[in-house]
Amino acid sequence: MSQDLVSLQFAPADFDAVDSALAVLEAKLEALVTLSAEDRRKTIKMGDKSEVFCRQTELVLRQNPGIVPSNFDLAGLQEDLVALDALRPRLQRLRALTDRADDTELALGSDILCASLDGYALAKVGGKGTALDTLKDAMQTRLSRKPRKPGTPTA
Repeated sequence: MSQDLVSLQFAPADFDAVDSALAVLEAKLEALVTLSAEDRRKTIKMGDKSEVFCRQTELVLRQNPGIVPSNFDLAGLQEDLVALDALRPRLQRLRALTDRADDTELALGSDILCASLDGYALAKVGGKGTALDTLKDAMQTRLSRKPRKPGTPTA
């Protein structure tokens, strides 16, 4: 029995509009940074509790300017907090959209594979001929997996 988790059709104009919107996002968000894996690993991360601490520290420093040395960039701290607060709701929307796109990609792939397996079963039972022999060979290659040797990494 074939499954149908999702059925989609996109008009070329829809993808043109999406591509235009993505180009605008990329242009408007070009100031976003890309960290290397090493930088990401080494960077101190601000969690929920740390964020409360950071916001309280900014408040204390703002209310007590006399304790802030001239070489401390309080304005930079405040700008970073404002930028973070402005960016977060947009990131939340982007993540939700990305999650939906990932789920749709998974569902489409699953539908395609299920339909292909059903088609292969039909070809295997009733098919004869060169094209069907090629399909059978391709599927046998896909379905016949040799057991991996312990400790052998996969590609």
